[in-house]
Amino acid sequence: MTQLTESVANLIEQLARLPGIGRKSAERLAYHLLRVHRDEALELADAIRQVRANVRYCRICFNLAEEEVCGICLDPKRDQSLLCVVEQARDLMSLEASGTYQGLYHVLLGRIAPLDGIGPDQLTLDALVERVRDGSFREVIMATNPTVEGDGTALHISNLLADFPVEVTRLARGITTGSILEYTNKEILADALSGRQKF
Repeated sequence: MTQLTESVANLIEQLARLPGIGRKSAERLAYHLLRVHRDEALELADAIRQVRANVRYCRICFNLAEEEVCGICLDPKRDQSLLCVVEQARDLMSLEASGTYQGLYHVLLGRIAPLDGIGPDQLTLDALVERVRDGSFREVIMATNPTVEGDGTALHISNLLADFPVEVTRLARGITTGSILEYTNKEILADALSGRQKF
């Protein structure tokens, strides 16, 4: 078996720490970086350095930003009466990609997960309550993930906002268009039935 150089072994070890990257994938990525032109590999290293140096959380919504306030919060065309609460910035990006939501966001930077040692005090809940208290929102949309932790987080937030004159809603769930009931799992069917709407 060929002995890896210390630098290559370290690169593989660092790549293997990335989510979804196992040892074999890390090895493939490392050898790819060794094969490409030096400038291309260094561009990746520079991009990582730049994102770590320049990206921070928006002081209003906690989205990723390179300035103190993100572009969404600064956009005067956004509906200032709608606030969508998401767990992570990547969830915000997914909703933005749909092109259907034009309100504001609040990123929690996680979800309540007692088994993982994550409590409400580790999220941006105080800032969320302050925004709702000071803002003119008519609706707060819970867009946490449809998991036990996500649902628990949404319930906790709805309790925190219960005394404010704001409607708290939840993203709809259920059967997607084109699905066949026979092949739909029971959790999706249960959500579809409990969240049914008037026809």
